[in-house]
Amino acid sequence: MTQNDARQTAEDHYYAALDLFSDGEKERAIEQYRLSSFTEAMHGLARALQDLERFDEAIEVANRITELDPDDVLAHTSLSVLYQKKGMVPEAEAEGNKARVLGWKQQLKSKKPLDG
Repeated sequence: MTQNDARQTAEDHYYAALDLFSDGEKERAIEQYRLSSFTEAMHGLARALQDLERFDEAIEVANRITELDPDDVLAHTSLSVLYQKKGMVPEAEAEGNKARVLGWKQQLKSKKPLDG
């Protein structure tokens, strides 16, 4: 399979998962999300698992995203929400703080310096 074919397959699974999720078929969406290699699919997977109250699995997925991209604000935000749902307040607060700091850093990077 070529790189383009692999990307197209991942994309097909991702969009199929989005359609299934929006139709309320979360279990089937999870199957499709797992077949996609996109980070966005991993976010979708974590959300679908969260909606089904499979918090430990969702935490595993969100942690995997942070391993792949430590600066992923949404992954840290998701972890904060998931930890809160499990009653893990210190962990939730720590992840929420990470998300805020990363968001600020990204915001600062995107600002252009003022011309003197």
